[in-house]
Amino acid sequence: MANTPYPESYYAASANAAPPRPALQDDVETDVCVIGAGYTGLSSALFLLENGFRVTVLEAAKVGFGASGRNGGQIVNSYSRDIDVIERSVGPKQAQLLGQMAFEGGRIIRERVAKYNIQCDLKDGGVFAAITARQMDHLESQKRLWERFGHTQLELLDQRHIREVVACDQYVGGMLDMSGGHIHPLNLVLGEAAAVESLGGTIYEQSPAVRIERGTNPVVHTPQGKVRAKFIIVAGNAYIGKLVPELAAKSMPCGTQVIATEPLGDELAKRLLPQDYCVEDCNYLLDYYRLSADKRLIFGGGVVYGARDPANIEAIIRPKMLKAFPQLKDVKIDYAWTGNFLLTLSRLPQVGRLGDNIYYSQGCSGHGVTYTHLAGKVLAEALRGQAERFDAFADLPHYPFPGGQLLRTPFAALGAWYYGLRDKLGF
Repeated sequence: MANTPYPESYYAASANAAPPRPALQDDVETDVCVIGAGYTGLSSALFLLENGFRVTVLEAAKVGFGASGRNGGQIVNSYSRDIDVIERSVGPKQAQLLGQMAFEGGRIIRERVAKYNIQCDLKDGGVFAAITARQMDHLESQKRLWERFGHTQLELLDQRHIREVVACDQYVGGMLDMSGGHIHPLNLVLGEAAAVESLGGTIYEQSPAVRIERGTNPVVHTPQGKVRAKFIIVAGNAYIGKLVPELAAKSMPCGTQVIATEPLGDELAKRLLPQDYCVEDCNYLLDYYRLSADKRLIFGGGVVYGARDPANIEAIIRPKMLKAFPQLKDVKIDYAWTGNFLLTLSRLPQVGRLGDNIYYSQGCSGHGVTYTHLAGKVLAEALRGQAERFDAFADLPHYPFPGGQLLRTPFAALGAWYYGLRDKLGF
């Protein structure tokens, strides 16, 4: 069987040491079989192990191979749709419960980092940067909305104050969230995998789930083995393929691109981002960036619908970086990579159960770092019989993409073009 390595990226090049994990070559029994060793799967596994379950994790490639090990590394609170939009769709009671959970993922990450001594360069502080007055008005409304749900670590920044936290002339203002922040994403997921194993969980790499045999005691088949379990958690997100056909129609894998510069040195890095906060702008097709521990600028943006890998990532992202920071025109790009996330039509996560014993969470739509850690807790609660928070997500309405799988990519790209035009025109 082929050994799938990590794709080339700054994160793979700077990853902490991790032990090789074998492929599954036997028939095993467990309480819970988790499919996917990314944030959702490992967060679920940790909460379940802490509550006495036996857990086996199957990973098609390597721990954190997908979005968990390739993302921008930003801890961003809430969901890809804000709580007031959710409230208009589902009503105040369900929205209240979802609103209370919207800021929990970041706390879970910090608890995991502290409890299991995970070395992932955790830094506090995230900035939402407004390019237009309209975006600034939205941030002011968002601050009031988030404070309504008890999230108070927020500070509005006028034009003068945002220049003190980011040396970019594009912004008219912003909002600082001190419970936001950033991490080395691959090292976070590797640390969580080590924590799973420290509690007696088992992780098999290079062990793709190729078929689920449903029933009272479902069985997950891999090329060389199988896992019989009481419960299954499907946590493959954009990398689940056709394993669960029911989940494919309501979601679409999308690619995002990231570059990392050469080390900038302390002086230049300090000028760009004096407090070492991460930043994302408020456009629909947003740009996001931060400093790495060794003072590289990690800059991401853009979406490729249908998850195709573009031929020249640097050609797509470098102009965006130079628009924000023209002072970096002579800086070399050391790494460029892409990774897939899963988009839903509503831009809200899809959570649910197939039959009595197959649970899933997918479709973070760009807010995966925090949401996936919450999802693991919510899934674990449901398996323990505490389903109120699970049901709050499971009851969210979801719809298939127009045109089915054949036309979902052009329809989504057309919608993105429209919103991108609105961003450019300042609407």
